[in-house]
Amino acid sequence: MAYSKHRSKHHSKHHSRFYLFIALRGLLLIVVFAFISGAVAAQTPAGPERKDMRPEPNKLFEGEINAPDFPAGMEWLNTEKQLSLRELRGKIVLLDFWTYCCINCIHIIPDLKKLEAKYANQLVVVGVHSAKFTTEKGTDNIRQAILRYEIEHPVVNDRDFEIWNSYTARAWPTLVLINPRGKIVGAHSGEGIYDLFDRIIGDMTTYFRAKGELDEKPVSFRLEKTMAPPSLLRFPGKVLADEKGKRLFISDSNNNRILVTTLDGDLLDVIGDGDVGVRDGSFAEAEFNKPQGLALDGDALYVCDTENHLIRRVDLKARTVTTLAGTGEQARRYNEPGVGASVALNSPWDAVVHEGKLYVAMAGPHQLWVVDLKTREARPYAGSGRENNVDGSLLDAALAQPSGITTDGKNLYFADSEVSAVRAASLPPGNAVTTIVGKGLFDFGDIDGTGDTVRLQHPLGVVYVDGRLYVADTYNHKIKQIDIRKRESRTYAGTRTRGARDGERNKAQFNEPGGISATSDALFLADTNNHLIRRIDLKSGQVTTLELKGLEKLTRHMVRRFRGRTVTADKLEIAPGAATIALSFILPEGFKYNEGAPFYVAYQTADEKSVRITADEKSRNFSEPKFPVEIPVEAVAGTTTATIDAVIYFCDEKTQQLCLVDSVRIETPIEVREGAPRRAAVEVHAKSRGTGQ
Repeated sequence: MAYSKHRSKHHSKHHSRFYLFIALRGLLLIVVFAFISGAVAAQTPAGPERKDMRPEPNKLFEGEINAPDFPAGMEWLNTEKQLSLRELRGKIVLLDFWTYCCINCIHIIPDLKKLEAKYANQLVVVGVHSAKFTTEKGTDNIRQAILRYEIEHPVVNDRDFEIWNSYTARAWPTLVLINPRGKIVGAHSGEGIYDLFDRIIGDMTTYFRAKGELDEKPVSFRLEKTMAPPSLLRFPGKVLADEKGKRLFISDSNNNRILVTTLDGDLLDVIGDGDVGVRDGSFAEAEFNKPQGLALDGDALYVCDTENHLIRRVDLKARTVTTLAGTGEQARRYNEPGVGASVALNSPWDAVVHEGKLYVAMAGPHQLWVVDLKTREARPYAGSGRENNVDGSLLDAALAQPSGITTDGKNLYFADSEVSAVRAASLPPGNAVTTIVGKGLFDFGDIDGTGDTVRLQHPLGVVYVDGRLYVADTYNHKIKQIDIRKRESRTYAGTRTRGARDGERNKAQFNEPGGISATSDALFLADTNNHLIRRIDLKSGQVTTLELKGLEKLTRHMVRRFRGRTVTADKLEIAPGAATIALSFILPEGFKYNEGAPFYVAYQTADEKSVRITADEKSRNFSEPKFPVEIPVEAVAGTTTATIDAVIYFCDEKTQQLCLVDSVRIETPIEVREGAPRRAAVEVHAKSRGTGQ
C-alpha cells in the first residue's frame, strides 16, 4: 500500500524505483538513492585500511536538517519508556512510518529484521505507526499487530499524524534515515529496502566510527512479547470447514502450522513442525511461514503459505506436504506467469478451488491469480496491479489487497481489504470485475445499507452461503451479511466493541476476525486477536467458542527442539546424600491445569560429580498434572546447575475456552553443603500477560 495518505485518483508505486524524499520547512530535496551510494563509494576509502583513515568530509552523511524529535506524551510500545532522538545520539536511527493493514509495510519487516541483526550495535529502528484505519489508532490493537508480525523494535503510536506531518511523509511505508548527530540523511518510500539501506548504513557506520561519533554500545528494549500470553493458538488467520468430512482446518498462523480437528474441536492432526521454514516432507517435518488461506479438493488441502510466498499442497492420505507453486521469494515484478517452482508469487492470502483451478487472493500485487492444478501453471486472473477500486474487465480492473475469496460456481467473491469493499470477478467465460458494496481507498466505516453507501473497515474474510455472503468485517470486529442481488449489507453478529463474549449474535464480541467458513448450519470464524475459533449457529444465532480437545496429539516439537523462554531460578542449597528437587508452578489467577494435556518435564545437571539425578528416566510425560514434580538426586559436594525443561497447559477455570501453554527452561544453581535441607523447592510463575516472565 505504498500510496499517498491524501485522497487522489493516482497512487504511485515504489517497488522498483528507489527515490529519496526530504521535505522539511519548505525545503524539498529529491535524490536517487543509487546516486548516493555511488557518491559514498567515491568519497570513502576502500579496502581494509579504510577504518584507520580519517574520512573525507561527506556532506550527505553530515546532513543539514535537524530531525524533529518525538512529541512528549505519546504512547510507546516495545519499550519501557518514551524515547527521544536526543537520547539516541550516537546511533544511526531509521524511522519506519507504517500502518499495520498495509501489505507493503508487512513486506519490509523481514528487511528491517536483517538490518537490525547486521547492525545490532550501530542502528536503532523506530516504528512510527501512523494509522490509516480508525481501529488501527488503538494502542492495544497496534500491540497485537506487533506481536503478530513479531516486531522487535520500539514503536510509537502517531495516532494524530504529528510525527508524520513533521517529516512530511506521503506514503506507507516511508523510511527516514537519521545520522548519529540527529540530522536527516534521507528518506525512501516503498518496499525492497534491504540492499538500498545496507549500503548506506554500512558506509555511514564506517564514516562515523572513524570520526569517533558512533555509539556502539549494545541497547535493548522491553518487548511486548515478554508479556504476551502463550496461547495454544497464535493469531489464527483462516479456518476451513469441511462438512462432508466433518473436519475443520485451522491456520494456526503464528505457530506456523495447520491444525485438523472435528467440527466439535477434537484434535485429529497437526501439519507442520512449528518452525519457520520452507521444508516439504511429512506432517511432522514440514515447515511453513505464517500460513493463511486454505482450500480443499478431495484429499488435497491447498495452503497459502503467505510469508514464504508459496502455495503448498497437503496430501491428507499420504500425510505429506509438497510445494505446488512459488520460488520461496517475493515476486518483484508484476504480471509474470510461470509454472510450479519457477513462478514468483507475492503474499498469497486466501484461495478457493473451482473446476480444477485454484483461484488465489494475491494480496501483494493487488490481484487474483489462478493456478492450474494439473499443469501447475500460475498467472494473473483479475486486476491490473494498480491499487484502487476500479471496476471493468478482469485484467483492466484495479483491486486493493484482496485477502479473502469464495465462490458460488459462477463468480468469485472477494474481500478487497484496502478499499473496504466486497467485490465479484466473473468465472469463465465471463470477463468482469464489479463492486457489490464499498467504494474507495479512504471510504471506510461501519454503515449498513446498499451498494456504494455501505461502509466496512478492512474486511479479510468472505464465504458464500445460499445466495448470501458472510463477511469478516475485521476492523469493525463484526460479521456482516450481504444480499448479493440487492447489494445490501447488514450487521449479522458483533457489537463493534472488541472482546470475546459468547451468546446471542447481536451481543457477541470478536477481536479482528480474519477468516470465515461455513457448513449448512454454522459459521466458523478465525477470531484472530482473541486466538480463538468461534462458531455461530445459523438457526439459533448463538455464538460459542470452540474448545480444542485431544491435546495429547500435538507434536512434541517444543520438547525436541527447545524454543521457549528461559528462567534463572534462585540458588538452591541442598544437603549431601539422597535428596529431592521439587518443581512447581504458580498459575495466573483464575486458571487451572488442563487435565489430559501432554505435560512434559526433563532434567539434567551440568556436573554429575556434584549432584547426580538418580531417576531411571531423565524425562517424563504425564496427562494428570500433579505438582510439585519430585526429582530425586544424589548430592555429593561442590556446586553445579540443574536444567529443567517443562511444558505445561492451563485454562480459564470458568469457561475452559482460553487455554495457554508455557514452554520454559529453568536454570537452577545448586550448592551442596552440610546442614542444608534434603528437599529444595523450585517455584516458577507460569507465563501470562503482565508477569513479564
